[in-house]
Amino acid sequence: MNLFGKKNYFSIDNGERRGNDRKRARREPSIPDGMWIKCNTCKAIIYKKEVTEYKLCPNCDAHFRMSPSERIAVTCDEGSFEEFDAEMKPSNPMDYPEYEQVVLKAQKKSGILEGVVTGRCKIYGYDTVIAIMDSHFMMGSMGSVVGEKVTRAVEYATKNRLPIIIFTTSGGARMQEGIISLMQMAKVSEALGRHDEAGLLYVTVLTDPTTGGVTASFAMLGDIILSEPKALIGFAGQRVIKGTIHQELPEGFQRAEFQLEHGFVDRIVHREKMRKELGRILRLHSQKESEEMK
Repeated sequence: MNLFGKKNYFSIDNGERRGNDRKRARREPSIPDGMWIKCNTCKAIIYKKEVTEYKLCPNCDAHFRMSPSERIAVTCDEGSFEEFDAEMKPSNPMDYPEYEQVVLKAQKKSGILEGVVTGRCKIYGYDTVIAIMDSHFMMGSMGSVVGEKVTRAVEYATKNRLPIIIFTTSGGARMQEGIISLMQMAKVSEALGRHDEAGLLYVTVLTDPTTGGVTASFAMLGDIILSEPKALIGFAGQRVIKGTIHQELPEGFQRAEFQLEHGFVDRIVHREKMRKELGRILRLHSQKESEEMK
């Protein structure tokens, strides 16, 4: 017996091979696209129907990113949200090449016209103005329209003596709009300054990620600064910082828990408890307002 001899193989013609492929395809289960998602924290593959309206990983409780409509559904009293400036769209102030196509792609992906949704709502019956940034729209970058919509929301809150809550998520200023994007930092901050001078409440809710010019301006100006667990919060990226100071960064650097420990965040609140926490803050603020008006 020749143990090391060359084996003889027989070939299958194309027709027979295609027939076997079709039989194999019939035996294999058909899984529709979009039914599964991957958690970037624990790397588990999750059946989408296991994810509740709070967008939490059922395996490790990581907080997935939410759209403004999803955030409104779990935060505001049902049917109470009234949107501001829904038709406001960006232009191309710097004539940046192909900027219009980038914006159009972001609009189709996110279902909104710009990177923030603003409006008035009730939370546990308490009136408030709310602004929700969307990481699905050009990573929540702050351009002229984002700055204008947030500024108008703050000015409305000031005029009507209402608190304002801003859910932040951003990769920073929008480079396609250059200096005009950077000017929004000052514009929103000035509007918030007048809101503060009127003795009104501003609550920031930092979500993952909140970075760049948004962190350097209105994200850190809240009277009360809340954060979701493990949210990335910072200005420059970790690689830039490490390359500048030439030192190893502490474990958990720029995460919400690190920022809480160092005094940049007042409280970390789980998403399922955020609505109740905001309601409690608004109730306490409402009592203070009533006492001051006596």
